[in-house]
Amino acid sequence: MADADASPGPGFADRLAAVVAGRESQVVLGLDPDPAQLWPVAPDAVPAEGPPAERAARAVVAHCRALIDAAGPACVAAKPQLACFERLGAPGWAALAEVVEDARAAGLLVLADGKRGDIAVSAAAYGQALVGATPTPFGPVAGLGADAFTASPYLGIDTLETLLESARGARAGMFVLVRTSNPGAADLEDAELAEGGPLWERVARIVHDLGTVGGGGDAVLHDVGAVVGATVPDHVGRMRELMPRTVFLLPGIGAQGGRVEDLAPAFAPHRAAGLVTASRSIASAHERAGGATPQSAARAEAERLRAAAWALA
Repeated sequence: MADADASPGPGFADRLAAVVAGRESQVVLGLDPDPAQLWPVAPDAVPAEGPPAERAARAVVAHCRALIDAAGPACVAAKPQLACFERLGAPGWAALAEVVEDARAAGLLVLADGKRGDIAVSAAAYGQALVGATPTPFGPVAGLGADAFTASPYLGIDTLETLLESARGARAGMFVLVRTSNPGAADLEDAELAEGGPLWERVARIVHDLGTVGGGGDAVLHDVGAVVGATVPDHVGRMRELMPRTVFLLPGIGAQGGRVEDLAPAFAPHRAAGLVTASRSIASAHERAGGATPQSAARAEAERLRAAAWALA
């Protein structure tokens, strides 16, 4: 568990490489629970009475727990989408903490997907909340305890440096948005700079440079990773040139149209250099597999992705 007060131990990339080797997988299980579209097992965990937020949060926990139990053995990490929990208020944050513990109990790393980005005090607070602890006159207050988190670079390098300080203090990782999987990414990330080249190439260079700080230059893989959309596979080779030791978090598989088979350059430096993340394609696999239970269909889809990615590496 990431802990700002823990004695020094393996960094995020080293822990990741060990889990990837042990499980022979590079699949990250995305957890994006929609209270209106949960597995049938979820309502059984809901109290008959109580505030809507409390009841919805209990259903979300049951859904995520069942999904982790079913697909988790074929994965190396869980990636909860923080907004999907935060929208339920305080019960949602409590539900998130439970789901994180469930993922850890299943042997999974936890990647907190919140795409945080802010300046100075706010950036430090985000880091404390996700991977560290907050010092107070009454004693330290532990944060979520994630192994890594996603971050936005668009307030500048200083904001990333502040977030990274929290991450390194907790032996955690940070994944910076470089070229994302959504269609609108072209509006900004593909914009040509006056100096030449698209904006995402500038961000990629920043990510590589941040990864080399603090002894990271000698590491096989850096603790500073990159979010690289699987829906733009033509860019992956160039990204690997710019970030040769960066772990790529590869969203957009399945529901968004990305294919594992198109992502070979991501895995070139190391088996743990590419992480295939899938959310809806695993959670809703039963909708495409006639007669299969949600649990069996999710496991089958996770195993399919695991085999496809492992073969590329």
